Amino acid sequence: MLLNRINIHDNVAVAIEELTAGETYQVGSIAVTPTAAIPKGHKIALENIPVGANIIKYGFPIGHTIQEVKMGDWIHSHNVKTNLGDILEYQYRPVSEESKSESLPKTFKGYPRANGKVGVRNEIWVVPTVGCVNRTAQLIARGASEKFQAAKHIDGIYEFTHPYGCSQLGEDHTNTQRILADLVNHPNAAGVLVLGLGCENNYIEEFKKVLGPYDANRVKFLVAQDVEDEVESGIKAIYELIEQTAKDQRVDCPISDLVVGLKCGGSDGFSGITGNPLVGAFSDKLGASGGTSVLTEVPEMFGAETILMDRAINEEVFGKIVHLVNDFKKYYEDHNQPIYENPSPGNKKGGITTLEEKSLGCTQKGGRSQVVDVLGYGDVVKNKGLTLLSAPGNDIVAATALAASGCQIILFTTGRGTPLGTAVPTMKIATNSEIFTRKSNWMDFDAGVLLEGQSMEDTAEKLLQHVIDVASGSLTKSEKMGFRDIAIFKNGVTL
Repeated sequence: MLLNRINIHDNVAVAIEELTAGETYQVGSIAVTPTAAIPKGHKIALENIPVGANIIKYGFPIGHTIQEVKMGDWIHSHNVKTNLGDILEYQYRPVSEESKSESLPKTFKGYPRANGKVGVRNEIWVVPTVGCVNRTAQLIARGASEKFQAAKHIDGIYEFTHPYGCSQLGEDHTNTQRILADLVNHPNAAGVLVLGLGCENNYIEEFKKVLGPYDANRVKFLVAQDVEDEVESGIKAIYELIEQTAKDQRVDCPISDLVVGLKCGGSDGFSGITGNPLVGAFSDKLGASGGTSVLTEVPEMFGAETILMDRAINEEVFGKIVHLVNDFKKYYEDHNQPIYENPSPGNKKGGITTLEEKSLGCTQKGGRSQVVDVLGYGDVVKNKGLTLLSAPGNDIVAATALAASGCQIILFTTGRGTPLGTAVPTMKIATNSEIFTRKSNWMDFDAGVLLEGQSMEDTAEKLLQHVIDVASGSLTKSEKMGFRDIAIFKNGVTL
């Protein structure tokens, strides 16, 4: 199969391999001859399409033609433009179809915490309240890692640096505090050292107000200005944390305890055919088993948002989705930026033409389940099932937001490839086998096998088992390479 027509109503098909001009290819009952060479992952017209008519992919419009298109023409940014524009009004039209996934009586080896949550790692984290002590945090984590290598019950000691915590105002300052507090409370952390400077806006006593109740045996605080040797004092605090966690061990936990983030980056023309639908099938299975999945990247819902709105579990959640989408559109307008300034150059090279096309592929990571809740930026998961989270499409900002929301693992689909990792295990799912093979040091799972005839059900079952293995301690490629970065969303003024 060299062409894939995703939906019977589509007037385009996707090239599985590069198509040769003048050679005839069959897709279903349609024989089509490319008028020019068409790169793999890109689209070919299956019929004559007049100027101003919609291009249909996934059964939905992904834009309109800006010039006449002949059957066999290459469909891309040179002859197609987005339909997106203004903030819209929406009506709640709930769909009756529900996911038919069966629940899975599987377990993973996790770390139950005193607050009822479960971690998939038993790590010690150093969380700076302000960027001024970033290097100090690095020295403490490195020194402690070297000194306490014999502590086999600890999966690692890591710092999470960032440039904020001072000279911020209003929402930006609040966002910094909330994301850092979420990390301090994260179940993957067996213990946390909160490291402050002493004169910052986000000084420790102020930060504690946002942090709320905490386990003093598992969370330690250090103000660098208050001690003679902050590195030595930090290493001593980590030793105390390691001692407190000496009895931690992995035990069988139900799969319903998993909270999994859904993310894509470096998407290509196959993302909406392989990786994203595969993650959607996994998400449905997890939800049917009582687990939770979290979908974000709000700007990459534009053009596909009504699909999610129609799956809202009730009208209240529908209203939250409307606000989620329109508030982000207003954010663009407030900064005098076009709402549709997406996809990226890499997306386009991979075959994605418009934001609608990208969004229709992106939202498939949420499967077909009902949307049970919507979270603001910095909020933590409260309900079981599919949840939407407010965050931008930027890979590291969105991945950090997913980790902060309580996700223990992130599934990250990519067709172009990226080594990125964040505070929690970040599993890379290749949308095509070529990138899986070529960047084997980055990739954890090959969804490209779906183009070779493997079934979605079998592949989703294999992905589920891979997730269980990671949740039980198997390291992702990004963990092995040491990619553990965070980034916090910034919107306003820096003093």
